[in-house]
Amino acid sequence: NSLIGAYVACGDVGAARKVFDEMVVKDVISWTSIVVAYSKSGDMGCAEEVFAQCPVKDMVAWTAMLTGYAQNSMPAKALEVFDRMATIGMGIDEVSLTGAISACAQLGAVRRAAWVQEIAERNGFGQNVIVGSGLVDMYAKCGLIDEARSVFDGMQEKNVYTYSSMIVGLASHGRAKEAIALFKDMVRRADVVPNHVTFIGLLTACSHAGMVRDGHFYFAQMKDKYGILPSADHYTCMVDLLGRAGLVDEALDLVRSMIVEPHGGVWGALLGACRIHGNTDVAKVAAEHLFKLEPEGIGNYVLLSNTLASAGKWDEVSKVRKLMRTRGLKKDPAVSSFEGRDGLVHQFFAGDNSHPKTNEIKKALLELAAKLKHAGYVPILTSIVYDVSDGEKERLLMGHSEKLALSFGLLTLGSRCTIRIVKNLRICDDCHLFMRLASRIEQAEIIVRDNMRFHHFKDGECSCGGFW
Repeated sequence: NSLIGAYVACGDVGAARKVFDEMVVKDVISWTSIVVAYSKSGDMGCAEEVFAQCPVKDMVAWTAMLTGYAQNSMPAKALEVFDRMATIGMGIDEVSLTGAISACAQLGAVRRAAWVQEIAERNGFGQNVIVGSGLVDMYAKCGLIDEARSVFDGMQEKNVYTYSSMIVGLASHGRAKEAIALFKDMVRRADVVPNHVTFIGLLTACSHAGMVRDGHFYFAQMKDKYGILPSADHYTCMVDLLGRAGLVDEALDLVRSMIVEPHGGVWGALLGACRIHGNTDVAKVAAEHLFKLEPEGIGNYVLLSNTLASAGKWDEVSKVRKLMRTRGLKKDPAVSSFEGRDGLVHQFFAGDNSHPKTNEIKKALLELAAKLKHAGYVPILTSIVYDVSDGEKERLLMGHSEKLALSFGLLTLGSRCTIRIVKNLRICDDCHLFMRLASRIEQAEIIVRDNMRFHHFKDGECSCGGFW
């Protein structure tokens, strides 16, 4: 078992499995170690096979599967395991709870989140600082930032992770002033010292609110006052801050002056800023680096293509798309999920016709669009970056995944409700406008979590203030 553990720690799954297969006598630790080995390597298929063959499964074995699913972005599977553990009366600890909490955070599943918190409190983990910090992060990622703050305020013990989770959560919801106020409260305490994650949250807050001066201040303070050397992730936040504010050339200068090697996140933030502000020259510079660092990162090719398309440079768009085909890359499909009243998560893909209620969803969506147009909605056709007719662009816009999820949400929950949508990509300008107007017409609160931040739409306004 020790030898298996050593190989797992070194990342040599093959050698660990060879030792395991040659063992005459195996115990639950042997089996669990191999489950962990496959989980760490990302091979959950083999982890499942080993777990299924394990003759005796204790809490540690179950937890290994749970955390394996959570760490490999399979949150629904992780929660199935956690549910099974609860059903059979298997004990839980802070590790299994943290795995379930992480899964809820990934899914943005509100009802599951409340269920996990209830189990945590019932099992005596209500004031556990690790579990509590996870709950703060979970509620923030589920769009329930006020609930996250309630958990935070109710914790008797708080550490740097608790504060950092709350600051990052406030930042992702665009509540920059609250994030900064919490940071100031944190540094007044003698027992909590900010770390690199704290400053990522702080700089992200400044970025999402366009607070360039504050961002520069905290970036300097991080090193000068707290002795934290900026990592590539901190530079990513600063590049994003400058880029979003339209200071694309200044952002490029910052990248060139970095004291550490810029990774894909840095160049990606710069490319994203170029997409927002239509700077094709800097976009090409950023993309050139990204294509070397992340040759199979499909999102980088799409971002460059979209930036060029928005500028009407169709010949260059064709070259980028040809490069994608040559390298065998396919665009990640846009997918939005919506959690129903029963806790079931429904997924919608762009142009999707697979949902059992597709006809009702599309009919309701067209009726909603007609109401919005009567209220002044004009589709933002530039959100479609294909060289097609305006009529075709409008048809494609109506098939966007978040609009389908919204339509289904209104169908099942009705007006004057709260609809939560999780999307894997950035929300487009047209869908942002559509959600904003729909919140007023339907008198609903619409919360959208895209891959950048949260948008809270209410009474025709968005929490981002049009800056995202």
